[in-house]
Amino acid sequence: MKQSFVSGHTACGGCGQAMAAKLIINAIGSNAIVANATGCLEVFSAGYPHSSWGVPFIHSLFENAAAVASGIESAMKHLGREDITVISEAGDGGTGDIGLQALSGMWERGQNILSICYDNEAYMNTGIQRSGLTPLNANTTTSPSGKESTGNWRPKKNLPEIAVAHNCVYVATASVGYPADLQRKVKKAVSMRGPKYLHVFVPCPLGWRHDQSLTYEISRAAVQTGLVPLMEYENGVRTSVFSLTEARPVEDYLKPQGRFAHLFKDTPVAKAELERVRKIANHNVEKYGLLKKTSRPVSQPASQPVSQPASQPAEDKTS
Repeated sequence: MKQSFVSGHTACGGCGQAMAAKLIINAIGSNAIVANATGCLEVFSAGYPHSSWGVPFIHSLFENAAAVASGIESAMKHLGREDITVISEAGDGGTGDIGLQALSGMWERGQNILSICYDNEAYMNTGIQRSGLTPLNANTTTSPSGKESTGNWRPKKNLPEIAVAHNCVYVATASVGYPADLQRKVKKAVSMRGPKYLHVFVPCPLGWRHDQSLTYEISRAAVQTGLVPLMEYENGVRTSVFSLTEARPVEDYLKPQGRFAHLFKDTPVAKAELERVRKIANHNVEKYGLLKKTSRPVSQPASQPVSQPASQPAEDKTS
């Protein structure tokens, strides 16, 4: 099979975004055009005069990837080339913060474009600053933990539900830790006409301060704890969730990451904030019906490190 994203890029070792970009564009194939906002992906994959992309790749500003993609889609329609998949993609900042206005307009116009958010939960390329998608209590350069702070104090923005509210024909969440599930959702998205949104969870070893060899396991642990639910929506209706036999304790996901190290200090504040994270996982499990059956409390203390897989779906598929 011809590869539409090839080696030679300069991403950090263990970069979840590089893994996801390859999986996504190779699932789509060469009949595509990408509009990509400023960010890590553009920097490491398309530095002039080299490129890892086997499709036309247009680097736009931080805030206007969706506007550029809108123009491309209109041009292809005018030329009678509606067979081409037009992609608007960015990181969490370029999608949910700086780029949200253009993205909202594109969705509202009902354009036949696949929007992709590579969510590494901060502005990694510019210095690991918090974004609207940075999770509660994460330590970043603009939300540092210390004597007066436990890191980011705001909850993570729910972009998939914002996309659903825009009447996108297809909305899905995915994790690079489940590659077959990710590629299946990509193929389903491009098979549908209208605005589509794919939210992809991609760990960043640099910003999250975890060993680069753990990217895959951390990606899976986020799902298995309930902190990152994998779901699909079609025309506003949730059609599937990635079910769990049991939910892993959130400590399995948090402990390998330096950005959460302050939550494991033996202080009342740290213990209280860790409990708040457990409640987020519990809420997701209940809201989205993630458990096939509850075999033990979600908030049970950690029993194993992230490198030792807990009970999980036997296959990489949704149910």
